[in-house]
Amino acid sequence: MIITPAQFKSKYYYKTDLIALCRSYGLPTYGTKAELNHYILAYLSGTPKQMIHPNRKRPIHKLLTSDEISLQTPLVGSGFAFNDAARKFFANYFGVTKFSFKKKMAVIKRKAETDNDLAITVGDLIREYEESDQLVSQSKEAQTYQWNNFVKDFCADPTSLRFNQKIKVAVILWQKVKRSTGPKSYQHDLLIKYGDEIKPFLKQGFND
Repeated sequence: MIITPAQFKSKYYYKTDLIALCRSYGLPTYGTKAELNHYILAYLSGTPKQMIHPNRKRPIHKLLTSDEISLQTPLVGSGFAFNDAARKFFANYFGVTKFSFKKKMAVIKRKAETDNDLAITVGDLIREYEESDQLVSQSKEAQTYQWNNFVKDFCADPTSLRFNQKIKVAVILWQKVKRSTGPKSYQHDLLIKYGDEIKPFLKQGFND
């Protein structure tokens, strides 16, 4: 959305806001807050974006080797990149022979670059990644626990004896429960609620 110079001056912007505005207008996104303000005001005042150039070039940093990377290495402006050197560093850190970068790590680094956050380090990246990975692991364990209890309770229901392929029926009901907002547990009422879908699995004599 294009605003007027007066509207822009009347509001306080954080640097991240200025970077986002510059990006949306196709302006340079590197520089101090004063420089970013200057780019935006020039554009809003009618200067074509093709005529607005950064006041200084972004410094080019030599890429770090694996030996030069440490937990204190900033993700931004240090020469750190997701390359073979970083892969070797992470492999040594996690004690694995081969390390693959995860999407979550790229998201964290991209956000640091967008915000020009010079404080976030490789150590912070690892900590956030491990916390995220642990949450995913805990979630999978919780689902396995819920599924096991669901099957046990379903099989304990005498009505389950009416079905062929009881596990198949349990899977159908579990998929319904898992996608619902209700408790992730077996209830006898599920047999009635989803009766039409599990009817084909009824034993002969029970499907009338």
